[in-house]
Amino acid sequence: MLNENSQKFKIGCHLSASKGFLNMGKEIVALGGNTFQFFTRNPRGGAAKDIDEKDVEAFKKFADENGIEVILAHAPYTLNACSADESIRDFAKRTFADDLARMEYVPGNLYNFHPGSHVGQGTETGVEQIAELLNEILKPEQHTTVLLETMSGKGSEVGRNFEELRQILDRVELSDHMGVCLDTCHVWDGGYDIVNHLDDVLAEFDRVIGLDRLKAIHLNDSLNPFGAHKDRHARIGEGQIGKAALIRVVCHPLLKHLSFYLETPNELDGYAAEIQLMRQASVAMGE
Repeated sequence: MLNENSQKFKIGCHLSASKGFLNMGKEIVALGGNTFQFFTRNPRGGAAKDIDEKDVEAFKKFADENGIEVILAHAPYTLNACSADESIRDFAKRTFADDLARMEYVPGNLYNFHPGSHVGQGTETGVEQIAELLNEILKPEQHTTVLLETMSGKGSEVGRNFEELRQILDRVELSDHMGVCLDTCHVWDGGYDIVNHLDDVLAEFDRVIGLDRLKAIHLNDSLNPFGAHKDRHARIGEGQIGKAALIRVVCHPLLKHLSFYLETPNELDGYAAEIQLMRQASVAMGE
């Protein structure tokens, strides 16, 4: 079990959900983490496995006993809320609604999704369609906070800058159920210099969206140069962002209270090493 001081720093990685919630809980504790991310279903889409209520209850007990903090569910990549194809938008709506219903088995957690690609319709149309979907499926009684992810700006992605995310949030009626997940690789690739001007980037985020909306961090290095608009993750310290800059992210006074989720191209032992690296850095900075 993690000690009391280390519990203040929340870090984990993406894990396979194929063996259930309890298995993910045991895996992340073995890796030295206290939170994790998982896909709600196959990342390329398709049906989700039935919820095993006994597994969920066993996980909740295990999480309480082992200090596992707020977990993050990730929508499948095929979910495109602003496709030009109505059938694809309908699939997104049905999948999204089903995922949120399933998340009620583990209330009080987070659900993250890529806003989508407008595929030639234009950003304004894309923003409107994403907000329309959210307004149709969000419910006042739900216990899950839905997060828009910052994107790198490849192709016709919506969410390539903070302004586009704000435009979506402004159109969502149940905005108290919404937040943002900042991906370090995506914002770097998208033209926000978190290496040399992290304070300025956070000030811009606060001005445009509000730091109170920032609920989680995807902690990734990037294979790409600054502003490449591509999105290729790298292991910590093996990319263009670098280890020192990412340590500054996790130790920043405005960010250190958040949960950090590694999505680096790793096996479990690689995740364990990165979790240990960031935890040691956090301790060294006095948490």
